Amino acid sequence: MPSVLGGKRNTKVFILYLLQNIQIPVTYVTLNDMIMETDYVMYLDFAECFYELLDNALIVAVGEEDGQPTYTVSPQGKHVAQQLHSDLLPVVLDESLRCALRYLDFKRRGVKTECSVRANPDGSAEFSCSMQEQGRQLCSTTIHCDCLARAQQMERNFRERPEAVYKGLWALLSGNVNCLFS
Repeated sequence: MPSVLGGKRNTKVFILYLLQNIQIPVTYVTLNDMIMETDYVMYLDFAECFYELLDNALIVAVGEEDGQPTYTVSPQGKHVAQQLHSDLLPVVLDESLRCALRYLDFKRRGVKTECSVRANPDGSAEFSCSMQEQGRQLCSTTIHCDCLARAQQMERNFRERPEAVYKGLWALLSGNVNCLFS
């Protein structure tokens, strides 16, 4: 099954775009994890395209982290990304870059997120989410929902923007709701 982006060419441009815009060298595993934050690229498509980009010198190894090579976009790769990124929907690029930057920030800080939905026999459901930073619980909550669809929407929202959920929860509980609109 091809990538949601519409083929190998777009997947390659997508990878180059993210690498160019995060502006720091990352390992293959980190890049893979960032890209898997969204469902736009399948793992096998990513792996194949990554190594083709590397073989064509559009991505280059520039250092090492924990014994693994780190990669960045070459000048030629930057040129390709700048010329061809308009073939991809801006909303896809924006969401993916936001997710990638959040992933890097959370990785740097050691933040881990978890969420789940549990359906109840009566048709209601429970949504649970939690965030931990370096082993310390930042927040944890369970919300009873009237239906499974609402709980699943909460799960999608949390997965897309856990930092916004945390900020909103903090603001509501501290009485500082004005920060939600800033």
